[in-house]
Amino acid sequence: MRAGGVEESPYKEKKRVLKLKNPAKIWKTLKPQNTANTTENEAEVGENLLQEQKAETLEEISRRLIMREEQLFSQASISEGDEDQLHKDLEDLMLQIWTAIHDTFASSPTSFSGEMEVLRSAVLAIQLQEEQDRRWTGSPEDRVPVWRPQKCLSTHNRLLQNMVESRLVKAAEEEQGGADGLSSPLKREVCLVGRRVKEDLLTVARVVVNCYPPQMDILNLYAGLYHRDFSTRMNKLAASELKPDDCCYLLFWTNHCYPNEILKHDDLEGKIKTACLGSLLQPQTLDRLEDQYLTHKQDKMKLWLNAALRKEEESWLSGKTPELIDQYCFSPLAIDIIQMIDGSLSEFSCTVREQTQAQRLMAHLESFLISYKKCVEEFLKGNHGNIRPVIKAQLVCEQQFRNYITGLTGSLSDQQRQSCLDTLSALKDCGYKCLACPKLLQLKVHLSQLWTAAWMDGSLPVVDSLLDFLNEQLSDLCDLKPTCRQSVLSVLHEDVIHQYVKTTMKTRSRSKEQQVAGAQQMVDDAKKINDFFSEGGCSESLWLGEMLVSLAEIVRLQDPGSVQLEMVSLARRFPDLSDAHILALLSLKTGLSAADVRSIRRSVEDNRLHGVSTNQSPLFFSKIKVKWINTKMNQLKS
Repeated sequence: MRAGGVEESPYKEKKRVLKLKNPAKIWKTLKPQNTANTTENEAEVGENLLQEQKAETLEEISRRLIMREEQLFSQASISEGDEDQLHKDLEDLMLQIWTAIHDTFASSPTSFSGEMEVLRSAVLAIQLQEEQDRRWTGSPEDRVPVWRPQKCLSTHNRLLQNMVESRLVKAAEEEQGGADGLSSPLKREVCLVGRRVKEDLLTVARVVVNCYPPQMDILNLYAGLYHRDFSTRMNKLAASELKPDDCCYLLFWTNHCYPNEILKHDDLEGKIKTACLGSLLQPQTLDRLEDQYLTHKQDKMKLWLNAALRKEEESWLSGKTPELIDQYCFSPLAIDIIQMIDGSLSEFSCTVREQTQAQRLMAHLESFLISYKKCVEEFLKGNHGNIRPVIKAQLVCEQQFRNYITGLTGSLSDQQRQSCLDTLSALKDCGYKCLACPKLLQLKVHLSQLWTAAWMDGSLPVVDSLLDFLNEQLSDLCDLKPTCRQSVLSVLHEDVIHQYVKTTMKTRSRSKEQQVAGAQQMVDDAKKINDFFSEGGCSESLWLGEMLVSLAEIVRLQDPGSVQLEMVSLARRFPDLSDAHILALLSLKTGLSAADVRSIRRSVEDNRLHGVSTNQSPLFFSKIKVKWINTKMNQLKS
């Protein structure tokens, strides 16, 4: 009784705060202690708690204590001893609950079942305590138990935060466990911490999540805690001056390993709200590291490419001949370069977010190919005895580079790709001229007899003689890789037909009989030439024979209307057939009047496929210059 006879509420006589309310104190209580310092009394208390837990689940204990609380505080007055005992029992329950939470990751997979039952019961007990907190909400303060509200859920979340921090600290300090092969302390720390994040999140997704109600979204709660602590560590590491390898490793974990191999693991993908997590590294830090990585990678690639080309060039100049692989000349240059670039692009794809940034690296491939072509051109200017085998090996490299660049997607801009292919085409032409120039000189000599009387009557086998010569000369290409040899044959095939058509267009008008005889010889020659190159494995250029047969048909036909139709068909298939070429072909024909010629020329111009790019059709006629026709046309215009 207070002075004045007014009775004081028994609920305000003592205000004891629950000893385990502070998460830091809870954590300290739950952390493993040195068993040598454990008193007999503590051991006895622990044994009593264990026996109680075995006899009754935490949920049941929580429910029983809540019933006692309801009964006790429904009375007008209570015994102080009953209140103290209830308070103590509640403290003991809380210790058991937090111990169960603390031991979430302590069990081995074989003992998960029993331990998870304890955890599930602890979570249910927490829910009951949270519900009891809500029941007391709005009650007069002097009638609320001193331990309410418990705020178990908030304590639970802060306890998880302490657990996560502790587990990652411990993981970072581990010296064993598979990270010994990494070359720096930073790499080992990131690997060990990252692995712990993965293992723990998988444990939560596979086992722990079954112990919590869906509304608690425990997986995302853990994911957020692990992400925050991992991110703090990563940003702290990134703040120091990083070596290139360490920079690359941080980016690898940030942009690939963590988002793809951890968060998108089969057991985690679609369950973790990754958009809410963001990147491990802060945006400015990430931009800085990516730029540092790309700058270093560019410098390294440039040095490597220059060294590889210098080594190759030194081999040429020393007089060495390329090694033979499968009986053909071979250089490892292209394969070495491609493997290096592939490795760089593979690393890049896992290190940098924006894949178009790879174009910064590929600019050095573009420069390398230009330097490579110039080196080959300079080498050909010298008087070296190994020129032909070296060029044969470089044609193999050209083909390997072309196949690689054609197949690349995303890493090259369209402009870079076209530049590389143009450079390779120039390199290929350079090699072809080296191998075929002596043959080209003979083409003109052999085909100069076309449209002579002996050729038209079949007594002079012009093409047979040419093909015999080529067959003899091509034996020199036996050590050229078959696919490259086919490519050379294809170009040679085109050169043969070019010279054939050029000679035909230089021929002046012939009689009707000569036109018919010559047209038949053209058809026969086209078949012989096609058969020769087809037997050599060259199938891509067989369209040349069909084109030559079309020209023969124009020469054979005498009706102006028929000639016009055939000429229009030819122009639609070959947009580079110019007016000069048309005049040159028509100059063979004596039966056409000037009006017929004008009509044919006009019809061809009106019926051309102007919307069709010459890139979609083979270029042939643009490589044939008919000077005498151009001169005559200029004279007519003047």
